[in-house]
Order: sequence, then C-alpha cells, then structure tokens
Amino acid sequence: MRGTIALIGFGEAGSTFAHAGQWASRASAFDAAPARRAAIEELGVVPCESAAQALSGASLVLSLVTADQALAVARECAGLIAPETLFCDMNSVAPGTKREAARAFAEAGRRYVDVAVMAPVNPARMAVPLNISGPDAAEAEALLREAGFARTRVVGDAIGRASAIKLVRSVMVKGLEALTAEMILAADAEGVTEDVLASLDASEKTAGWTERADYNLDRMLVHGRRRSAEMAEAAQMLRDLGIAPMMTDNTVAWQQALGEIGANPPPEGLPAKLAAIAAAKAFNEPHTGEN
Repeated sequence: MRGTIALIGFGEAGSTFAHAGQWASRASAFDAAPARRAAIEELGVVPCESAAQALSGASLVLSLVTADQALAVARECAGLIAPETLFCDMNSVAPGTKREAARAFAEAGRRYVDVAVMAPVNPARMAVPLNISGPDAAEAEALLREAGFARTRVVGDAIGRASAIKLVRSVMVKGLEALTAEMILAADAEGVTEDVLASLDASEKTAGWTERADYNLDRMLVHGRRRSAEMAEAAQMLRDLGIAPMMTDNTVAWQQALGEIGANPPPEGLPAKLAAIAAAKAFNEPHTGEN
C-alpha cells in the first residue's frame, strides 16, 4: 500500500485490526487516552502525539473512536489530511451524523467514506464484514482490501447508506438483547426461568433460549456502554425519520445499565450473570438513555 494507515483511536477495534493485519510500522496511531500508548507500541505501530502527526503521509485513515466523539474527530481531521487521502469513518453513528461529517470534508476539498462494521471485531478480526458507501467507496474498498480486510462490500455512492443498513439492523438486534434482559430478569425474580425458557424453546428452534439469553447478557455486560452510544444514534436516526424511538430509547438505557456494571470478562453461565446483575441493582434505578 502506498503511504501508511493512520488509526485515529486505538481501542478494541483499532488494536485488533493492527494486530491481525500485521501492520506494525506501516501504521501510525493516535489515541486521546495516554494509557493506550503502551498498546500502540507493543504492536510495533508508530505512536503519535496528535491526530495531525498520525495523518501525515497516510493514504488511508481509519476513524475508530467512541460514537460521541466521531463527529468532532471528523471535523478536526477534515482540516488536516491531504487531498488524496481517504478518511474512512468506521464509527457506529447515525447516517445523518455521517452526512454532517462528510460536509466538513467537502467544504475542505477532502474525501470522506462511510464504513459500517457489521459484526463484532472479535473473533472475526480482518474477516469482519464491512459495508462501504460514498463517492469514493470503490477506491476505499480497494485500499481496505490491500490493508487485509477480507469481507468488504460497496453498498452505494451515498454517504450514510452503509450506516443506515447497520443501524436499522441494530434496532432489531440490540433491541432483542434489551428485551432478553428485561424478560430473563423478570423470570428470575418470579422463579419461573426454566418454564419461560422452555416455552420459548418450544416456539422457536433456531437456538436454545438458555444459550441465547446467556449470550445476549454476555454481549451487554461486555459492550453495553459502546452499544448504548450506538443505539442513541439509532434513536436519533428514527427521530430524523419521524418515528418515535420508544423501544430504542429504552434499549439505550438497558445497554448502558448493564455495561456500567463493568463485568468484563463476564461471569460464566446464565445463573452467574443474573447474580452479578442482581447484585449491581442495575435495573432498579431509572435511566434516561442519555450518554
């Protein structure tokens, strides 16, 4: 690949990609959290003191920050990157947020690409599905494949389309997780867990509900805070469409509540997870859904 790969944000996604792609010194990284410098150095990636330093000489930029920082980071980078550089915004934010970020790049005469990460980065790593949209999507796909990403798909030339596919899907996927938490906690409190799960098993055979409930709580305990931020963006998307996000707003609250328990790694098995959640009293206090 000509130039380097610049990583803005070096959390789970950034570190996973850098390790799996074996980018080492072909990549540079900046993370606002000083504690992440050790992780950057450990993988042989060039640590940078600023976003401007990371962007210098890069042909491909991957923005992998928290959802609430994605727009501010994009606006900052729009004034820093070279005209030929492609900025791939891989953050889970609303399509409207991506379009607003793209406007900042257009005004600066720079290039912005909407990339949606369609599955958890672990254990998929470089095989994680990526949806890509925007006027420069085809070129971005080629560069992402050169970087080692194996499952890329151009979904259109409109900024926001890739993120719309992801977030509309998330309304269902994360909503089902939130419903699982509410259901299983109520069943546990009433002492009817086995009967309720057996009844659900009888009506749907794609996967046992004991396994599904355990898996969904696992995902919320580990990733709840990040998913809460993503679902807040999904709620904003629904409002933009004139749809009241009644379930989605409460999905934000449930994901946040369980994520704030901080059980990472989570306890093994459904009973242990229920006990940890009950001990934290995560479902006793009202949550506003604000992040």
